[in-house]
Amino acid sequence: MKRVYLAAILATTMAGTAFAQSATTVVRPGAGESATITIAPTQRTQIRSYITEHKVRPVVVKEKVSVGTVLPSDVELLAIPEDWGPSLHSYRYVYSGDNVILVDPTSRRVVQIVD
Repeated sequence: MKRVYLAAILATTMAGTAFAQSATTVVRPGAGESATITIAPTQRTQIRSYITEHKVRPVVVKEKVSVGTVLPSDVELLAIPEDWGPSLHSYRYVYSGDNVILVDPTSRRVVQIVD
């Protein structure tokens, strides 16, 4: 019986690890609290498909962009489409350098880069 119990625990742990490797989590600190957003592989595919299907023109950003970078005010932030999922609606995005850059519109800080 102990072996079955240990096998179940091991299987659960491994499944959690596999999920963690397949999805990207973004932590967005707010006013005294934090929100976590997970971007699953299927959601990444939807985002990339949208960019291709709608022929979104890339924007040139002069500065090097990484998570935490604040984008300049001359970079236009686009609204997140409905089909990207409700967890992303509070963000805006920029398509630059073959990457979709998710941005917090209030601070203009980059929260995720979808490559």
